[in-house]
Amino acid sequence: MNPTGQPVGNKNSDQPYQSHLATKADLVTSHTETRAGFLALALEKNRQATPFITQARALKAVALPLARPANLLDLPNIQAALVAAAGISNKAAGHLDAATKEQAVRDFIANFLDVAGADWVDELVYRFLITRGDTIGGSMRNIGGAIAQRTLTRNIIATLSLANVPFEWRHAKTKKWLTGSSSDPDIEFQTNALSWTNAQGPRTLRYNYSPAIVGKNIDLCLLACAAQDFDTAVLDGSLYVALGELKGGIDPAGADEHWKTARTALLRIRDAFSRLNLAPASVFVGAAIVSGMADEIWTQLGNGTLTNAANLTDDNQLASVCRWIIDL
Repeated sequence: MNPTGQPVGNKNSDQPYQSHLATKADLVTSHTETRAGFLALALEKNRQATPFITQARALKAVALPLARPANLLDLPNIQAALVAAAGISNKAAGHLDAATKEQAVRDFIANFLDVAGADWVDELVYRFLITRGDTIGGSMRNIGGAIAQRTLTRNIIATLSLANVPFEWRHAKTKKWLTGSSSDPDIEFQTNALSWTNAQGPRTLRYNYSPAIVGKNIDLCLLACAAQDFDTAVLDGSLYVALGELKGGIDPAGADEHWKTARTALLRIRDAFSRLNLAPASVFVGAAIVSGMADEIWTQLGNGTLTNAANLTDDNQLASVCRWIIDL
């Protein structure tokens, strides 16, 4: 509850999207930004590939002095790499016992490395990289969302810093809350939540959370609570200030599908909170927004179904939405 006794979740700003959107066309991702988005994905793929390239070089260095492929079995420190070279992913390896994996490596050596003759070391390295490449491919299917979260996080931190508002951030792995610093360049890679205080009181933003009230994962959950109170605050529907969907995929061909998923999630959120006679603010931020999709978003903004929206690739729109978020 806020000081007036009204549920915080019912406090919506009046047409906040008008601060950065004049027409529905403003939502559409430009060709220039689409191209930049694809380039960003390529750079991220190369960044994620770096550890595997280094591992491949190390594997080659270990294998080169060996007289024949069978000698690889005598080196316990590289057995995991051999399993990967045999075409078994980390996920698959977790379901196999040691004997099965050893047999797979033996079959791999007999059917591929021995057959390669003098080039067996190169064959080993190539096949290791093929499996690791599949691993990168799998992770890249979700990288758009990760990049979007990082982008939004860094912009929220910048907005808080410009306003001289102290903040905390939650380390995704250790789950510890740490004092934030605008000069820390890596927070967005490590956090899944931010917390600050505005004129209305404490605020905590959590990414990718499944509140019991909704029963499904939500990309953005902003609550009227301090960081340490989040786990209990999520049980109180009146403390939800805003909820939203964040879609970072940049491919225009998949834009409508991303919006369909987001639209369904936002409808689920509205239905869940309407049963509690609450209406927290709602927001959609997307990287790939095409014309037909923009029409529907604009209509929802106009009739109040959606409170705010922005194109993730537009710096001015993103800055406006971040100001709105920290002031809610």
